[in-house]
Amino acid sequence: MVRTSLLVRLLALSAVVSLLSIGATAWLAVRTTTRAIQQERGQALTDEAKVYDALLGYAAGHPDWSGVGPLVTKLAAETGHRIALTGRAREPIADSAGALTGPGAAGALPDQALATIDPLAVAADDPIDPRALGPFRLTAAETTRLHVIATRVQSCLRDPPIAPAPAPDGQDRVMIHNVEIVDEPNGRPRIEAPGTDLSADTITCAEGRADLAAPTATERKALTRLGKLVNACLARQDIPAVTIGLANTWTWADPESARTGERRNQPVADCLTAGRREQLASYVAPAALVFVTTPGTAATSTLDLSPANQRRIFTVTGLVLLAAIGVTTLVGVRLIRPLRALTAAAGRMRDGDARASVKVTGRDEIGRLAAAFNDMTERRRHVEQLRKTMVGDIAHEMRTPVTNIRGWLEAAADGVVPLDRELMVSLLEEALLLQHVIDDLQDLSAADAGELRLHPQLVEIAELLPAITEAFASAADRAGVTLTVAAPPTLITADPIRLRQAVGNLITNAIRHTPAGGHVNILSGTADGLLRIDVRDTGPGLPLDQQALVFERFWRAEKSRSRQTGGSGLGLSIVRKLAEAHGGSASVSSTPGEGATFTVHLPLDQRD
Repeated sequence: MVRTSLLVRLLALSAVVSLLSIGATAWLAVRTTTRAIQQERGQALTDEAKVYDALLGYAAGHPDWSGVGPLVTKLAAETGHRIALTGRAREPIADSAGALTGPGAAGALPDQALATIDPLAVAADDPIDPRALGPFRLTAAETTRLHVIATRVQSCLRDPPIAPAPAPDGQDRVMIHNVEIVDEPNGRPRIEAPGTDLSADTITCAEGRADLAAPTATERKALTRLGKLVNACLARQDIPAVTIGLANTWTWADPESARTGERRNQPVADCLTAGRREQLASYVAPAALVFVTTPGTAATSTLDLSPANQRRIFTVTGLVLLAAIGVTTLVGVRLIRPLRALTAAAGRMRDGDARASVKVTGRDEIGRLAAAFNDMTERRRHVEQLRKTMVGDIAHEMRTPVTNIRGWLEAAADGVVPLDRELMVSLLEEALLLQHVIDDLQDLSAADAGELRLHPQLVEIAELLPAITEAFASAADRAGVTLTVAAPPTLITADPIRLRQAVGNLITNAIRHTPAGGHVNILSGTADGLLRIDVRDTGPGLPLDQQALVFERFWRAEKSRSRQTGGSGLGLSIVRKLAEAHGGSASVSSTPGEGATFTVHLPLDQRD
């Protein structure tokens, strides 16, 4: 049942994952293809715009196409396209592939040209390309002179002179820091100050700006010629004359016409455009057709869902599903085999086989699970052994005082020994030993159940440790052991009775294992937010393999020791439980032959 259920789940999961992966792959393929087509089209539009702008700029600055060949070759190399240039009648001008000179060259080009290159007919709103300068291009001397004036105006605006009289708003100086000099296509520099109105009354340096805005000799000559062409056009329409200025501006020559000529503004603009075209016609290249193609590429096809394509999709989907199911079956069988072994081992453990284990055959998750199961089995066997040993030890510890009490009472009842005060004291000592074992077991049981109640309060360690040491002074004197204590003032929140019990158990253990003439030192200190209480003795010490067992219940370093010489084996276990109940821990460090140090770590008081 387990095998079938898990295998079915794996198969179902594999089928679902396969379907989702196939659907996601198909969706991703369509999306990727669509995005690639869009990017390809976008790149093609970018390349075509680059080619068009470069050729338009060439036409605006040259009277013919005789030297365009190198530019066409360069553009073709940069874009990876074939670029061909012909006249309006498709007479060859230039071709990056060199194919326009052969027979049938015109037929090798597409039926429709990419665009018409005509710098005098670019757009409806501004039909003339701004790079078509013609007679308005300044000479080098004029450009140099205007740059000198522009630099002077720039310095004046950045640090204007002190005006002779304050400005109307009370500010006599307006400093402009973001003044820039911009060169126009014809070589004329222009002053720009973003965010500042240079025509304001408070802006100084007006004289320099006026010099900079005045037309040069070259511009005046070109403007005169343009004015004649425009006014001749206006005269044919019986419209008054105008005066042409820089930047394609105009004003009425007669002030009276300026008041009555608003309705004639559009004819003036049309005549100005016509005049500019006539003036620039001999300075720009004639109109030409440009063709841009990509050699060796076919037209992009779209993905359709024809019956043939649907059959291909279903076939591939079926093959992928079969492969996924086959792989899942193989993997599922390999996964199930160790799981069945774990199930069988768990059943044997349930039936009482304490040594039930499984063979670890891998290092994956199931292999680690098998190793954890084997470790759990071993620990369970060890715990069971400890339980049996503890039951025997408890019986032994309680049998000895009970046997002694029964023996003396039977002897007194038979009249063998008198029931005097000395016998009563002996029986009381045995009863106290029995009570001590019962109390220790009760403390451990409460600690295991989480019911060990503490009554924490502020405790001064410098007062508590000397008081505990003083209580064991007589026992130390009888054993010939010297007790010393060193405890700096330290305030801690703890149960003083339980803390006295834990430290007392450590001192009792240290005195018991320290030979006559030895020393037991009780020390305290703080570090890393913890209180450290050390009980050091000069006894025989503990081997390394016994240090991990010293806090186990009923454990003794010498199994042959009696209750009177070896203790019950519960004192150190109680110490560890009491430390853990306070949120701390207990540990031991020892070097054989040099004594042992038992340490209790407790968290310090966390008051503000």
